[in-house]
Amino acid sequence: MRHRIGGRQFGLPSDQRRALLKGLLRSLIIHKRIETTETRAKDLRSIAEKLVTKAKNDNSVHSRRIARTYFGGHSADDESVVKELFDVIAPQFTDRPGGYTRMAKVGIRRGDGAPLVLLEFVND
Repeated sequence: MRHRIGGRQFGLPSDQRRALLKGLLRSLIIHKRIETTETRAKDLRSIAEKLVTKAKNDNSVHSRRIARTYFGGHSADDESVVKELFDVIAPQFTDRPGGYTRMAKVGIRRGDGAPLVLLEFVND
């Protein structure tokens, strides 16, 4: 029984699911907005909110290393994404207690009828 087990499976094995969310999270931080399906955006939103809160509240080396684990490893690309998160995105939300992202419905994907949304960081 799957009582109180969070997250969605997306019909993928766990390693592919982690890779999918890692790529979406990286794209969201780099581009500040992404267009994806509604269920993927809902799952990604919770991860992004937790990561921004951690970056906003604690700017230590330890927090940066924890954040880097969300992106996979120790490459220069991972470090640049973490730097973007901690130095550019998190300072924008110092006065905001939560709700750093916004989802706006875009339409329906033509191929399979999946509902598409635009997931972006809120900028007041």
